[in-house]
Amino acid sequence: MNPRRNPSEERLLAYAAGTLSPPEAVVIAAHLALRPANDAWVRRLQVVGGELLEETPPSPMADDALARALARIETDAGEAKAPPPLNDMAELPEPLRRYALGPWRWLGPGIRARDVHAPRDGDCRVILLKIDPGRETPRHTHCGVELTCVLSGAYATGAERFDVGDLEEADPDTLHQPRVVSDEPCLCVVALDGEIQLDGWLGRLMQPFVKL
Repeated sequence: MNPRRNPSEERLLAYAAGTLSPPEAVVIAAHLALRPANDAWVRRLQVVGGELLEETPPSPMADDALARALARIETDAGEAKAPPPLNDMAELPEPLRRYALGPWRWLGPGIRARDVHAPRDGDCRVILLKIDPGRETPRHTHCGVELTCVLSGAYATGAERFDVGDLEEADPDTLHQPRVVSDEPCLCVVALDGEIQLDGWLGRLMQPFVKL
């Protein structure tokens, strides 16, 4: 695996353990849906975690635990059915079809964003970002962590290119300006903590008008 285009091992371990923040977990789940090899590695971690859990000394159950379990069985409505997709974007990976989406918002020429109504963690939320071919975002850094997974198309930052399934991890020390290098629009899912911070005097002038 190229570590610059895949989640760090620390994030994958946190995801496998269920301790990753909800917005970041949504982006990692989308990445894993596009990268079966990484998904298999995470599943192996979860199996190991389950085996360790089995070796943990059991804790006593409540006196009424059996009665409550039987009551739930008796009220079972029957065969469980998978819920229908909650959004209109059939091209999204399955983990993202579970969430409703907000309307597209215009952010600039050839740049649009759409809120993903996934669980938030403070100021960290999930968005879809769609950028047309040849367009680029303003040069910026971040207030916190930014995880970006490419769902279609491709973008580049400097000499680094990110294609479908690739994931970029950025933080307040990252200053970049992604530009779309594919012939089709680049669609990404992003976990964004706080507002982006535009660079330079022009960026400071534009900052009040860029709500991302």
